[in-house]
Amino acid sequence: MAGALPLGEFEQLVLLAVLRAGEGAYGTRILQELRSSGGRRVSRGALYVTLARLEEKGLLHSRGGEPSHARGGRPRRYLKVSAPGLRALQASRATLLRLWAGLEAALGKAE
Repeated sequence: MAGALPLGEFEQLVLLAVLRAGEGAYGTRILQELRSSGGRRVSRGALYVTLARLEEKGLLHSRGGEPSHARGGRPRRYLKVSAPGLRALQASRATLLRLWAGLEAALGKAE
């Protein structure tokens, strides 16, 4: 996976949460995924800063939904992991698997 952008831990979690949320991925839904599947309590501000950074890097695409009366006329912003985002996640996973390989015995001793 040469050329894939390196990801920080939180960036990985956010991209994975977007993938888990599927076609309906928007801020609140992504926060729910991070909390339920990721076990992380994340502030809305930290999430939106990270989403913007990932979009600037080309790892996410966003599209606006229809304006909502419940949101004061503002549309939801739906997110999708881009092809480069998928490649970055695959490269990150491969790196982590290589690093974890063969450490079962050493990790068992840490208990």
